[in-house]
Amino acid sequence: MFKLHEVLARDCAVVGDLPLCRVLLMNDSQYLWLILVPRRDELREICDLSAADQQLYLKESNTTCALLRSELNAEKLNVAALGNMVPQLHIHHIARFSNDVGWPKPVWGLLPAIPYDVDALNKYLKRLRAAYAASDVPLLSEP
Repeated sequence: MFKLHEVLARDCAVVGDLPLCRVLLMNDSQYLWLILVPRRDELREICDLSAADQQLYLKESNTTCALLRSELNAEKLNVAALGNMVPQLHIHHIARFSNDVGWPKPVWGLLPAIPYDVDALNKYLKRLRAAYAASDVPLLSEP
C-alpha cells in the first residue's frame, strides 16, 4: 500500500496521480518545483523500479519536463533524485531561470522556502492539472 513520506506530505501540495507517479508541487514560491514519487513501496533508487516501471517513469518524467518548458519557458531543468533527507524514492523536476534567486547554484539548502499564498498555490495547481490533462500522459486522478 503506497504511503507518501510525511516530509513530502508536509512540504508539498498534490497535483495528482499519473499511471506510476504521484505529482507534487513543492510549496516554495521561489521556484516551480515538481516532484514525482513512484507509487511503489520500499523504493530508494530509480534502479529499484522494475524494468517496466523504469520505462513508465521515464515517460512521466519527460512529460513533466516538457510541461515545465512549455508552460514556463524554463531556461534549464534540474532533474535529480537525491534522497539524503527523505528515503522514499522521489525525483525533483525544477524549472530554473537565470534570474531566479538561486541561479546558478542548486536549490537545496540555499534559501529557506517561501510558501505560496493560498490563491497562488491554487492557481498553479489548476494550471498544472490542465497542462497534464492536455499532455500525452494525463493525470489519472486529482485530490
